[in-house]
Amino acid sequence: MTKYIVEGGRPLFGEVHISGAKNAAVAIIPAALMVSGPCRIENIPQISDVKLLLGILQDLGANVRYVNPHTVEIDSTKLRNGRVPYESARRCRASYYMLGALLGRFGLADVALPGGCDFGGTRPIDQHLKGFRALGAQVDTQGGFVMAEAVGGRLKGTSIFLDKVSVGATINIMLAASMAEGLTVIENVAKEPHIVDVANFLNSMGANIMGAGTDVIKVRGVPQLRGGTYSIIPDQIEAGTYMAAVAACGGEVKICNIIPKHMDCISAKMCEMGVDIQEVDDSLLVSRIGPLIRTNIKALPYPGFPTDMQPQMAAALCLAQGTSIITDSVWSSRFRYTDEFKRMGAQIQVDGNLAIIEGVDRLTGAQLEACDLRAGAAMLIAALAARGISEITNVQYIERGYEDVIGKIRAIGGRIRAVEIPEEEPVISSAG
Repeated sequence: MTKYIVEGGRPLFGEVHISGAKNAAVAIIPAALMVSGPCRIENIPQISDVKLLLGILQDLGANVRYVNPHTVEIDSTKLRNGRVPYESARRCRASYYMLGALLGRFGLADVALPGGCDFGGTRPIDQHLKGFRALGAQVDTQGGFVMAEAVGGRLKGTSIFLDKVSVGATINIMLAASMAEGLTVIENVAKEPHIVDVANFLNSMGANIMGAGTDVIKVRGVPQLRGGTYSIIPDQIEAGTYMAAVAACGGEVKICNIIPKHMDCISAKMCEMGVDIQEVDDSLLVSRIGPLIRTNIKALPYPGFPTDMQPQMAAALCLAQGTSIITDSVWSSRFRYTDEFKRMGAQIQVDGNLAIIEGVDRLTGAQLEACDLRAGAAMLIAALAARGISEITNVQYIERGYEDVIGKIRAIGGRIRAVEIPEEEPVISSAG
């Protein structure tokens, strides 16, 4: 196991280059299972979730070849196995996209229930299964597996209204419907940029999807998807994470290789906090010299403020003047990280889906344990801003979604290193 040692208390200066979007990549890779012929995907982030999913595709019989560190070729023409094993699926929540992809192409899917980050509550896939059943699949869950089979061998287009706006269900149903017979209309869908990216990927391979990014997606099924080349969009959340680090630490950093429009919901809150943001082509110049100002944040589905950014913003708001309130209407149990911030001297009270933060003059280094991907990123930010040395364990969560995080932090002046934890050294418990 590995831990990060962070020596904080310094402003950040320099440039950071943003990788391909993790949330798009982990859906596009399973979508490649639907494509007959070589499929070339560019701007792939080098993160553990991507490596795990590519391994699952190889286990299923796909031919996977890295062209370079950020480009991979996938040929799923000759799949030999339609069962995604438990040991693989439990390590990555996005493995559930294999359900929609396999069901759409073959009319049959057998996938272990997914794992990934645990926010202290369940992350149900009931809306996914509702969509599959509406498309004409028989779905059964037993022994930790989801087994779905299209009645008659091929799914049938239909109208589906999601009971709750869900990114995962929107993508999974879109995948399944891409090769269904006839027209599928999906209403009350999620609109995040990576959903549009998945739709664009499928369309570039021959699918017929309209309306991604709006409230209604229409999918006219096609009999086959063909090979092609596609480049993944930049990662909105990775970019926002480094913006939050500048807000917390001070300094000036150029965030390169982004789509500025995707950053609007994050940039607006940063500006309220006294952070200066200037747009320069495909980059943002982010600086903070004066004190941080308190603000209120409510996490909502896109185009609202993303839930995947609220822990990182909380880290910065711990050092803002006054009282800030964060409300998470997407995942109400996502505040477990606040106990780790309290170790550093933060003043936070949690009440249901609310976190009330009283800004303090400084944070101090502490021993911290990452409890999920974005919480781990938030602890990195707090450690960089704190006086003294912090140790962060469970960094495998961070490496699920951030490429070369140590190299990128060092490039902007952060002092961080990774060390191996000896077997006899116990991992710090968040309860202890």
